[in-house]
Amino acid sequence: MIDPKIDVTRPSSARVWNYLLGGKDNFAVDRELGDALRTANPGIVGVAQAQRRFLIEAVTLFAGEAGIRQFLDIGTGLPTANNTHEVAQRVAPESRIVYVDNDPLVLAHARALLTSSSSGTTAYVDSHVEDPERILSEAAETLDFSKPVALTMIGILGNVADYAQARSIVERLLAAVPSGSFLAVSDGTSTSAESVESQRVAKGGGHPYNLRTPEEIGGYFEGLELLEPGVVPTSQWRPQPGTEPAALDVYCAVGRKP
Repeated sequence: MIDPKIDVTRPSSARVWNYLLGGKDNFAVDRELGDALRTANPGIVGVAQAQRRFLIEAVTLFAGEAGIRQFLDIGTGLPTANNTHEVAQRVAPESRIVYVDNDPLVLAHARALLTSSSSGTTAYVDSHVEDPERILSEAAETLDFSKPVALTMIGILGNVADYAQARSIVERLLAAVPSGSFLAVSDGTSTSAESVESQRVAKGGGHPYNLRTPEEIGGYFEGLELLEPGVVPTSQWRPQPGTEPAALDVYCAVGRKP
């Protein structure tokens, strides 16, 4: 039986992305839009895969080399393999993770599947990205904001129509965390005709998503110390040695709050 809170008449970004990644937690309306997006931009499946790899690599770096033990994952999406808490707690079992999403299917799955290690903590906040105050207030029940936090925002800021507002959201979140905290962002860019066409298709399908320029992606990191290699196509962020991934219409970066 489908939860009445779940609207199966309109596509959901989490469910469309789940479909593009080969998952089964989606409905006909999501698959229809996913197929249309893939027709408009054949590289979009690679975008989804690149963003997932970036999340895994960034969280591994945070929990390992950077010694971070607190994670705020905004725009969680539907659970797959190697979720943020799994990656972080594999390195440091005591890690504390707060997931944020406002899709009822995501929250239902998260509570059922995203269980924590015995020495760590996993919690969930039901909130839209456009309400950073609520996110911070509820996350503070699990995270200690006097200690460094890794903030991950993968494929979520394009849901904010106005770029200035998106910048403001990031700034408010970063203002709440101390020196030594990190920000990881990956989002779609208007760097090809195919990408722009997929944006038009998404809007026509009832799920508008706002592409940025690579320079706008870089703007989220103003005042932070950018880690190498800086703002780059997500597929090319610290690739495996001996590989030369093609550039895709999605850019990313990682920055440290000084």
